[in-house]
Amino acid sequence: MERRGFIKRMGLGTALFSAAGAVSISALAEEKRKAAPFKMDFAPHFGMFKNHAPGGMVDELKFMADQGFRSLEDNGLLKRTVADQELIGKTLNDLGMRMGVFVIDGGDNWKVSLTTGKQEFLDTFLKTCRDSVEAAKRVNAKWMTVVPGYFERNLPMGVQTGNVIEALKRGAEIFEPHGLTMVLEPLSDNPDLFLRHADQTYMICKAVGSPSCKILYDIYHMQRNEGNLIATMEKTWSEIAYIQIGDNPGRKEPGTGEINYSHVFQWVNNKGFDGILGMEHGNAQPGKEGELALIEAYRKVDIS
Repeated sequence: MERRGFIKRMGLGTALFSAAGAVSISALAEEKRKAAPFKMDFAPHFGMFKNHAPGGMVDELKFMADQGFRSLEDNGLLKRTVADQELIGKTLNDLGMRMGVFVIDGGDNWKVSLTTGKQEFLDTFLKTCRDSVEAAKRVNAKWMTVVPGYFERNLPMGVQTGNVIEALKRGAEIFEPHGLTMVLEPLSDNPDLFLRHADQTYMICKAVGSPSCKILYDIYHMQRNEGNLIATMEKTWSEIAYIQIGDNPGRKEPGTGEINYSHVFQWVNNKGFDGILGMEHGNAQPGKEGELALIEAYRKVDIS
């Protein structure tokens, strides 16, 4: 009886040990699966890893964190429901991630041309600024992208510039008390857009004269519009608060085009930049393989 009891107890102990061992091995495997954080704070966007995380926003954020990404950017945040904004904010907080930029009107602010000086456009812009403050609180955001709109052919350039500066001063008054920053993005998508060059954006930021109005330097757009990336960033560096990424041609991940991103990122790091670099581009290849190739591309260009 005692011997059989001893054997039973030994069997039970072995089973428990095996189970515990399995749990430990599983936990170790899970821990090993998580990649080391990137040294530069690259920020993917939703949809970039949809094949690895088909369960939605929370699953995709967890996948991003597991791959070593420390931030997210979401241009369309302002169009999301309050519940979704709060869910994103909570998940980012739980994962220890930061929120990058969102566009202050959900992505179609080119239609609100601050160049015109029209009161209706100014009113819409300022309302959107106030709405953006509330959205920023839900996700702990600090930066919001602003595009001043289209070039107005019936107005002199100086008048358009003055209209934009005055509108941005009003926006800055809304953001300053909350420690939030509009980042102005010169673009290459459409030659009819008003804001196209880094020096032009620098001049406007200096004229607004607020910590809540700075430059979003999108490397893809600036390579297309003016090139000479590092020299241009050096000249305008005091006003650059946020950086976005995309290789040219194609607007895909680093290594798919002509830009020497390893060199650019090393220069940015040497400048002491501790902000976010948004991955505002598509995936060069489809499916899971394309997503893994994208991650590997960023591993290759991350600073050493």
